[in-house]
Amino acid sequence: MKKKIKGGIHATIGFILSPLSWWNDLLVNIPLAYIFALPFGLISEKLFLPMIILGYWITNVIGFMLMHHGVSDLVSKDTKKYTKKELTKDILISVVYTIIVILFVLSGFIKFPL
Repeated sequence: MKKKIKGGIHATIGFILSPLSWWNDLLVNIPLAYIFALPFGLISEKLFLPMIILGYWITNVIGFMLMHHGVSDLVSKDTKKYTKKELTKDILISVVYTIIVILFVLSGFIKFPL
């Protein structure tokens, strides 16, 4: 029972962080990436874009990993390892969404505030 509750919590947080819902990027991942990038932008404005990309990747990959582990805990009696193939797939999906975020920053839709 404890494993299923933990799995449900991880799967829910993972879904919120993953790019699998239409709303999460706008409401969760981009704001988290923006907050992550702000201190670096204060050091150098040139760091803002690379750090917003890194922050965005981190939220997406962590989301996929949490979702994978959470669902595994919910449906499986055995604990399954997170494979390199699954990590590669998660990173590739994050790259596609990252290109979209880059276009938002380069177009001026997302700007450094200062």
